[in-house]
Amino acid sequence: MNTDADYLVLDKLSLAYGKAAAVHALDLSVPAGQLVSLLGPSGCGKTTTMRAVAGLLPPVSGRIVLAGQDITRTPAHQRDIGLVFQSYALFPHLSAYENVAFGLRLRKVPAAELQARVDAAIASVGLTGFEARLPANLSGGQQQRVAVARAIVLRPRLLLLDEPLSNLDARLRVEMRAELRRIQRELGITMLYVTHDQDEALSLSDRIVIMRAGRIEQDATPDAVYHRPATTFVAGFMGWHNLFEWRDGVLHGPAGTMPLVLAGRTPAGHLAWRPEHVPVTARGGVEPGGLDGTVRARSYLGERIEYLLDTPLGALKGCGEVSAPWQEGDAVRVLLDPRRAAFI
Repeated sequence: MNTDADYLVLDKLSLAYGKAAAVHALDLSVPAGQLVSLLGPSGCGKTTTMRAVAGLLPPVSGRIVLAGQDITRTPAHQRDIGLVFQSYALFPHLSAYENVAFGLRLRKVPAAELQARVDAAIASVGLTGFEARLPANLSGGQQQRVAVARAIVLRPRLLLLDEPLSNLDARLRVEMRAELRRIQRELGITMLYVTHDQDEALSLSDRIVIMRAGRIEQDATPDAVYHRPATTFVAGFMGWHNLFEWRDGVLHGPAGTMPLVLAGRTPAGHLAWRPEHVPVTARGGVEPGGLDGTVRARSYLGERIEYLLDTPLGALKGCGEVSAPWQEGDAVRVLLDPRRAAFI
């Protein structure tokens, strides 16, 4: 296996649909054996980028290099890249075994080798014993595993997955995240994974590339993306909903300001807090960063209550214990602790 850090390289890659630009001079390197996720909202260019890597969309400019080979103009069927789509695209009249074997039969792989490779691929996705079933007799999760087995049996140099879990229910999505990660690690295959789901990207990825409007906002480890967002867009996308401008010791919100001292920081930037890092309590405190507010709405989230509050800074989200009595219209107090904030 190629161990170079630049196994897949997108070099100043620009893409468009007709005259509409979709991706702008994108630079990205994917190391061999890693799972890198392209994460972002609809229309950010992540699926467009994957289509170009697969050979399904010609670039306007730039290069695509895989394992040291420039494949920018290489036809899709000659790139040796596996694809797993949202729809799975299984042949409904073929058994699970024959779906997995289909590509090998096209390549005229000898019968003994074909059987060994299909059996190994089916075993790797945990479907031994289901070989004879048609797709209609498999669950959504099992169909997804067949689609993965069909891709990996060809031993591609790169595996592309485009929202492969979006058609599954919540429980199956969590299970399949773990299965995909296990398969990727066991096989050491390089994967480029497209998703709009933050939890999915965080749980699966070695690196997360967050995209917006055809450009990269942040390219970092899951821990860095989650705890240290590089831009205000990344902060909002990753759940830092309470975002305020900060300059010269004063926090500026849409409705007003409040003093907030930060030691050792530059004179200006932005501060953001996750709702779970903003405790909602009774009024009467005097601690620094405390702010009075009124409950506008409350949402039960199982282990906690999330509150939407009206405050002198503007709208703000905080959390309290499930046993907390606060209801719509109640006067409360929140704490914006700078130690719990992200500085952007």
